[in-house]
Amino acid sequence: MDKNQYIGLILMFGLLAVYFMYFAPEAPEVVEEPTQELPQQLPSNQTQAEGTTTTLDQEIPSVDTLKYGAFSFAVANTEETQTIETDELSVTFTNLGGKIKEVVLKNHVNYLGNPIKLMDGSKSSANLIVRHQGKQINLSEVAFSPSVLASNDTTVVTYTLTNGSFNFTQTYKIPATGFVIEYDSKSTGLNNVLDPADIDFIWNHRVSRAESTLEDARYNCNVRYYQTDGDYDELTQRSTDFEEETLNNPLKWVSFKQKFFSTAVIANSSFSSGYITAVADIPDTTSVKNATMQLKIPYTEFLNGFGFSYFFGPNNYTLLKNVTDEFEENLDMGWGPLPVVNKYLIIPIFRILERFIDNYGIIILIIVFIIRLLLSPLTYKSHISMAKMRVMKPELDELKAKHDGDMQKAQQEQMKLYQKVGINPLSGCIPMLLQMPVLFALFFFFPNAVELRQQSFLWAHDLSTYDSIVNLPFTIPFYGDHVSLFTLLMTVSTILITVSNSQMTTIQGPMKTIQYVMPIMFLFVLNSYASGLTFYYFVSNMLTYGQTLMFRKFIDEDKIKATLEENRKNSANRKKSKFQTRLEEAMKASQEAQRQKNQKKKK
Repeated sequence: MDKNQYIGLILMFGLLAVYFMYFAPEAPEVVEEPTQELPQQLPSNQTQAEGTTTTLDQEIPSVDTLKYGAFSFAVANTEETQTIETDELSVTFTNLGGKIKEVVLKNHVNYLGNPIKLMDGSKSSANLIVRHQGKQINLSEVAFSPSVLASNDTTVVTYTLTNGSFNFTQTYKIPATGFVIEYDSKSTGLNNVLDPADIDFIWNHRVSRAESTLEDARYNCNVRYYQTDGDYDELTQRSTDFEEETLNNPLKWVSFKQKFFSTAVIANSSFSSGYITAVADIPDTTSVKNATMQLKIPYTEFLNGFGFSYFFGPNNYTLLKNVTDEFEENLDMGWGPLPVVNKYLIIPIFRILERFIDNYGIIILIIVFIIRLLLSPLTYKSHISMAKMRVMKPELDELKAKHDGDMQKAQQEQMKLYQKVGINPLSGCIPMLLQMPVLFALFFFFPNAVELRQQSFLWAHDLSTYDSIVNLPFTIPFYGDHVSLFTLLMTVSTILITVSNSQMTTIQGPMKTIQYVMPIMFLFVLNSYASGLTFYYFVSNMLTYGQTLMFRKFIDEDKIKATLEENRKNSANRKKSKFQTRLEEAMKASQEAQRQKNQKKKK
């Protein structure tokens, strides 16, 4: 600022000071007049005298009235809670919204040893949203009047909202045992208050972490649902990205499914439609996924009384199947025929053993013996087939030497030999294939069995997760950062069995190498799987080896050879089976195609 600007500012302030000192107008004198008390309200038929004015106190609507309308009378900032204890649950209710705020599983703890919160008021909120005067009203911002009543073995918690013109009641029934809480709502006069629109039940749920392996917990957490038309589906389970789905058909139930626990709502009739989402907040290591369900309650049904149930509990098959239709889908039991094997074979055996044995490692051991005993007829048939192959091995070796370099011709001659002596080349494979559903069913059962969670055996501290005997200072791709001893024992035993069997089979070429590649692959795949599963496979391998030694002792190969020679003598009059005919035709066609391919190369 230059010199002239400073002078200008000083002159302006000087002029203003002179003006207010000598030329400013005087303030008017205040004359006190006698006050007159006015009536608070004039009768409607009375007019004011001409030339007089009357000021009436007009009530200005409050902010709460503008926002909540007919519900403004119940807006409160004070929260009151009620906690109900049962054998399995600790349920905390809040008067704000008259809803469940927190649910704790009393008989289960997380990886830190703290009780598991399936619903945490600081992370989750289930809200009823109604329409009133063109606005959405979240009833969780309205205070209800609570009452608690014990009735036989059930505790009834009731929340009431009433102002004389309408009455709205929410009732919860909490049994002394179990994991289901019943909910019912009733109302009178709400039709004069609410806009005629469906009510939204919106549950925003941040799933709290319960397991030590966060990545595995996230891969086994998603939102699942069952529609009244019998259609069950779910969001992509192993995805950590944002997943969403709009559900236009009526819904029977929707659940937030974790690996070992689920929370859900089950309608008495149905929700008319819904919208579900799930996403993993990767930086948040205290939570598994953030999930939401937005379900529509039909307006008319809500006015007449709408009911549903909450489920807060473990993914135990016996428990889940008794909740409602298809609710056992919250337990992963595999695909195709595998759930059938688990439901009607593995789980019944497991339940029977649970009644008498409290050590789950011993239970798994006994299951191995039972399964191997049930499969022993198939195993025996496979060993008979292998014995036949061993008897014929010298002749098969001669055929391979005779047609050295012509694999197709050697195979064709081999099939003719099988036909003469009465060997079905698939007789050894089919029994093994029939055993595969059981092995794969167990692949799903053990890692997802909540009964094995935090159950120790030998060096394994938890049979539902991997048994680490060494933590590596680095991570090996596809293997992990630890060494699972049960997985290592399983791999070694598998290789030893493969070596033993390969000495007595006719398998040659790439297939012989693949036998050794597969165990190594499973070493990588199963290193981070449940130790209960790898322990089962290890014991099963050892028992299989014992069966092999026993069968070799009792199978008379000389007798088998005599039978095959007798078949060879009688083969001249034997008709070919349809399978043999089709197999020979396929081999001839393959041989012809190879011949034509070779001719084209020569040209």
